[in-house]
Amino acid sequence: MQTIGTKSASSGAGQPERDTDRGSRVFASADLTPLLAGAAVAAGCAGAAFALLDLTSPLRAPFVLFFLLAAPGFALSHWLRGLDAWSRAVACAGGALVLDLFVAQAMLALHMWSIRGGVAAIGGVSALVFLSALARRLRHRAPSRRI
Repeated sequence: MQTIGTKSASSGAGQPERDTDRGSRVFASADLTPLLAGAAVAAGCAGAAFALLDLTSPLRAPFVLFFLLAAPGFALSHWLRGLDAWSRAVACAGGALVLDLFVAQAMLALHMWSIRGGVAAIGGVSALVFLSALARRLRHRAPSRRI
């Protein structure tokens, strides 16, 4: 659930105290966010490429595992915009695990299990979930043409 915090005045002047060190920490973390997002996308794409192209590398297992958790988690995060950051992260991680297990169970039940097929299925389902959230958001933003 999203929590709403309130700030009270710290002195009689009615102005809250300012933390001068906090500004630099916020600025530094804001600079690293695009860099970390780019590194995560690169690691996920590398994991998908390792699995789909059947390449051998010592980094194959960690990158493929990262892709299997990050792709559905990122796709689900757009459906959970109303939650705060930590709640959304936990819900997306749980949803990613559920989606991975559901795809694995369906492929095993249909006797179609393969590593390449599993990675492709997770990528496809994640793309569908992300595109459905994007389409829903765009549909609600579009102005109505009623006369």
